[in-house]
Amino acid sequence: MECSHSTDWKFRMRCPRCGSSISDIQTKPSCVNYNCDYSDAGFPVVDGQPVLIDFESSVFDRRLYHRDNGSVMPRDVAGQSIGTRLHRFTFGENPVAAKNCEKFLDLLKQETARPVVLVVGGGTVGSGADCLYDDPDVEVVGTDVFSTDNTALVADAHKLPFEDATFDGVWIQAVLEHVLEPATVAAEIHRVLRQNGIVYAETPFMQQVHERAYDFSRFTQSGHRWLFKKFTEIDAGAVNGAGIGLLWSIRYFSRTLGAGDKFSRLFTLPFFWLRYFDRLGRSRARADAASGVYFMGRRAERAIRPREMPQYYNAQA
Repeated sequence: MECSHSTDWKFRMRCPRCGSSISDIQTKPSCVNYNCDYSDAGFPVVDGQPVLIDFESSVFDRRLYHRDNGSVMPRDVAGQSIGTRLHRFTFGENPVAAKNCEKFLDLLKQETARPVVLVVGGGTVGSGADCLYDDPDVEVVGTDVFSTDNTALVADAHKLPFEDATFDGVWIQAVLEHVLEPATVAAEIHRVLRQNGIVYAETPFMQQVHERAYDFSRFTQSGHRWLFKKFTEIDAGAVNGAGIGLLWSIRYFSRTLGAGDKFSRLFTLPFFWLRYFDRLGRSRARADAASGVYFMGRRAERAIRPREMPQYYNAQA
């Protein structure tokens, strides 16, 4: 077992534009490279957290981060709104993530006594990820495109503002559908992970648009595997099956009829029992109709080959 890496990530933050060091990170962060635009312009600070985004290459506008929370959409961070509670009752919790979170932590602790985990999209605690935050032997570094009590800084995942090989693990749950270039984000995750580092990702497959203008992609299990082609697979599969997928369709069917967001949640509520069918079915059939898929893998130096993908699909049977 290696020694703990503790808090050295704080000294490994870098300019997302040029990769140089950043000065005055908590008060007036700016790039130390005088040839970089962010040397003069610096970076915003929201709620005491640096906003380390290269705005010229990001979907997010710098002007968004002059508000108190810098969020482009309303967020129920505490998870206590009526809409969130209705969604939780109808769609249930995420036991797959809870089980995988324990496995993720166990693998990390086999490598180092106090692993440092980057959470991409960590403004809210993901369903089933509580053990990651509750473990006193894990240092969690939360990032998102808006600031909350769960984040240490604001960042765009396309250009993670850290040196290479900074983290032992990366947790990215329900995020990759909201980025413009998922393959670029996967490459960034590979870059900031240390040798033998672990990634855990969950991404929707059979789900409708749920983040309006900031919702871009969906993945089959095979497509998700190819996205993380430079990782050795530890485990992968469906997060939820066709039952949850059908609930999503019912909700959005009612929205097309003019129900609106709040009433569509009420319309879907009586069909909550459909999610219990997700406990049934063969692995490949379940993955083919999955509402979402997950991937857990270890950082590798070589990518899998394209001709391996048909065999990968057939192995899911």
